[in-house]
Amino acid sequence: MTGKNANGDFQGHSDESRAIWDANAEWWDDRIGDGNDFQCELIEPATERLIDAAPGKTILDIACGAGRFGRRMAALGARVVAFDFSERFIHRARERTPKDMRNIEYHVIDATDREQMRLLGAGRFDGAVATMCLMDMATITPLFGVLPELLKPGGWFVFSIMHPCFQPPGFRKFAEMHEEEDGFVVRAGVQITSYITPAVWKGDGIVGQPQKQYYFHRPLSLLLNTAFQHGFVMDGIEEPTFREKPAEGRYLRWDAMPEIPPVVVVLLRLAGAK
Repeated sequence: MTGKNANGDFQGHSDESRAIWDANAEWWDDRIGDGNDFQCELIEPATERLIDAAPGKTILDIACGAGRFGRRMAALGARVVAFDFSERFIHRARERTPKDMRNIEYHVIDATDREQMRLLGAGRFDGAVATMCLMDMATITPLFGVLPELLKPGGWFVFSIMHPCFQPPGFRKFAEMHEEEDGFVVRAGVQITSYITPAVWKGDGIVGQPQKQYYFHRPLSLLLNTAFQHGFVMDGIEEPTFREKPAEGRYLRWDAMPEIPPVVVVLLRLAGAK
C-alpha cells in the first residue's frame, strides 16, 4: 500500500497511471480482449441486465479500454461513444471494431478531466457505462460532476468495480479444512483487515503484466455518496458470484467461494426520473 486519503482523491497519481496503462494495453488486450471468466460470467451479464442498450439509445462508454463492452452494446443496436485515456487502448479498440459497425466511435479522453468530457456534448446521452474502471481512476469527482451535464433528463449510469468489501487493500484469500460427519470439508474465504479508509496501492490485475497498476480503493459509502451528492439515486445493484466449482485442490479461486461476490454492479439514475 502506498498511501491513504480520507476523501479518496489521488489526482497526483493520474499521469503515472496513464503511462502504466499505455505500457500494459496491448499485453492486456492480447490476454483478455476476447473475454475471460470474470467478463463473460459475472460482469457483462449483470451489466446487461441493468442497462438499456435498445436501438435508438446513445450510450457513453467510460474508460472503455480496448472497447469490448462498447462493441457488445453497439451490437445490441445502441449508438456508442467510447473513450479512454490510453491512446494504445483506443488504437486496439479501433483495430478490433468491424468496419461495418458504424454505430460506435472512439476518443482519447481522460475521465478525471471534467473539461475534456464536456466536449462530448451536453444532454447527448441516454445512459453511461463504466466497466471495471472506477477503481483505476485517481479521482472520481470530475466524472460524477460532469455526468449530469452529459446525460439526458432521467439518464442512467451503470458502473462495475472490484467489490470493495471483499477486495480492499491487503485482503487475503484462505482455505481451511475441518472434519464433519461425512468427512473432511474445505471451505474458502477472504480475510480483510481494512476497508473504510480510501487507499492507493500497486498490484497486478493479471499475473505477469509488464507494469503493476494503481488501484484506488474507496468504500461503498464514499462511492455512493459521491453519486448522491451529484444528483443520482441508486435504482439497482447486483453482486454476481461464480456457481461452478473449480477443479479439486484449487481452493483459492473465486469460483471456490460462491457466497462471496468479487465484483459489484450498480445502477444509478438522475433524481427526478419517472
